[in-house]
Amino acid sequence: MKRILWDRDWRYIARVAPPLLAVLALAGCMTMPDVERPRLATPDAALQARAATMATEVALTEEAIPSEWWQLFNDATLTALQTEAAQSNLDLLAAAARIEESHARLGLAQAARRPQVSADASYARSSLSENAPMAMLGAPTDSTDLWSLGVQAGWELDVWGYLQHLGDSAEATLQASHFEMDAVRVSLAGGVARTYLLLRGVQAQETIMEDNRQIAANLVRLAESRERHGVATRFDAASARADVASIEARLTQLHQQRDVLMNALALLLGKSPRELNDRLVAAELPAMPQRLPLGIPSELAQKRPDILQADAQLRAAISDIGAAQADFYPRISLTGGVGIQSIDFSDLGSWGSRYFSIGPTLHLPIFQGGRLKSNLALTEARHRSAAIAYQQTVLSAWHEVDDALNAYATELKRHAQLEHALTQNQTALQVAQRAYEQGTVDFTSVLVAQRSLLSSQSALADSATASALSVVSLYRSLGGGWSTELQPVAESAGEQT
Repeated sequence: MKRILWDRDWRYIARVAPPLLAVLALAGCMTMPDVERPRLATPDAALQARAATMATEVALTEEAIPSEWWQLFNDATLTALQTEAAQSNLDLLAAAARIEESHARLGLAQAARRPQVSADASYARSSLSENAPMAMLGAPTDSTDLWSLGVQAGWELDVWGYLQHLGDSAEATLQASHFEMDAVRVSLAGGVARTYLLLRGVQAQETIMEDNRQIAANLVRLAESRERHGVATRFDAASARADVASIEARLTQLHQQRDVLMNALALLLGKSPRELNDRLVAAELPAMPQRLPLGIPSELAQKRPDILQADAQLRAAISDIGAAQADFYPRISLTGGVGIQSIDFSDLGSWGSRYFSIGPTLHLPIFQGGRLKSNLALTEARHRSAAIAYQQTVLSAWHEVDDALNAYATELKRHAQLEHALTQNQTALQVAQRAYEQGTVDFTSVLVAQRSLLSSQSALADSATASALSVVSLYRSLGGGWSTELQPVAESAGEQT
C-alpha cells in the first residue's frame, strides 16, 4: 500500500516538474533597465593649469593626502579635539545609526529572495452544530479532537528580477549610507579645525587689543598732562579717551566671539556649553604647514565621499526602476507542506496520518487602478532627481577645489604683503624712538608709531588665521579626513537570515 502511494505521489511530481523547471530557466532573464547615467564632469584646463602653477610657487606636493591632515599644523590640542570629535560627535553617531538601518533593510531584501520555512503545531476540539448543513446531511455532531504537526515552505522564483532589483537598491542604499558617514567625517574634521583656528585667531586679536589698550591709556595720560600744562586742548584728551572706549568695546566683542567659538567646539564634541573652556586657554595660532600633500586634485576630487554617495544613490534609483518594471509581470511562487494530522493523538505516528502539498502559485496583476504605472513614473522621477543631484555634487566639488586653491594662493600673497607692512612700521617705530631720544619729536609720535605697529600686527594675525583657514577649506574640498581605502559592503549582510 505504501509503495502504491509513493508511486502515485512521484507521478504527480513528475507531471508538474517540467513546467516548473521551464519557469526556473527563465529566472534572471530580466536585466537592469536601460537607463542612461549622467557623465561625470571633469575639471577644465584652467583648473589643471592653476594647480600645476601653484605647485611650483607654493608648498603643494603630489603626495597622497594624509587621512589626518590636521596633524600638519603640529598642534597637540587640535589633534586631541579631532580624536574626541570622531568618537562623540552626535552627527557622526547618527550617521552610524543610519548605516545600521540600511544594513537591516538589505537583510530584509535578501531574505525575501530565499526560501521561507516554518513549522506549525496545533490542537483543536470542536463539534458541529446540530442545525449546521453538514449535520442535516448526516454528519456526526459529537465533539472531536484534531492534532496537527507539519512544516510549510515557500519560495518566490523571482523570474523577472523584482526581488533582485529590490536587493540591488538596498545594497546601493547601504553603500550610500557608508559614504554619507564618510562625508560627515570630512565635514566634522573641517568644522573642528576651522572653529579651533578661528578661536586661536580671536585669542591672538585679544592679546593685541590688550596691548593696544595699554598704549591708548598712556596716550590718555599724556594728553591729560599736556592739557593741564596748557600745551594741548581738551580735544586731544577727549579723543584719547574715546579711543580707549572704542578699544574696550572691541575687546568686549572679541570676548563674546571667543565664548561662542568655545561653545561651538563643545557642541562638535558632544559636550555641554563651556565644558572645554579650561582646556582652550589662550595659545598661539598654529604655524602654517611647510608642505601640503594634495595628490592630484583632478583625481582626488572624484573620490570625495559626497560624490560617491550621490553615485550610490543614483544606482539605487536605477534599481528601483528595474523593480517597478518587473512588478508589471506575473510573480510565481513555489509552495509546499508536509506533516501529520489525526483526531487521535496516539495515531500521529502512523503512516496514514501523513499529508503533503506542493505546487506553484501565480500572481498576475490585471487591474491595479493605475498603481503600477504611477509607481514606475515615481521611480523614474526619483532617478532624474538623483541624476541631477549627482551632476550638481560633482560640479560643486570642482568649484570648491578651484575656490580653495585660489583662496590659499591669495592669502599667501596677502600675508607676504602684510609682513612687508609690518617691517616698515617696525622701522618707523625705531626712527620715532631715536627722534624722541634726540628731542626732535614728542612722545606722541612714538606712541602713534607703536600703535601703527600693533595695527599691522593685528592685520597680520588676521591674515595668518585666514591662511590657516584656507588650508582647511582646501583639504575639505578634496575630501580629506577619511580613509581613502574604500571599504566594501559587509559580506555579513548577505549571511543574515
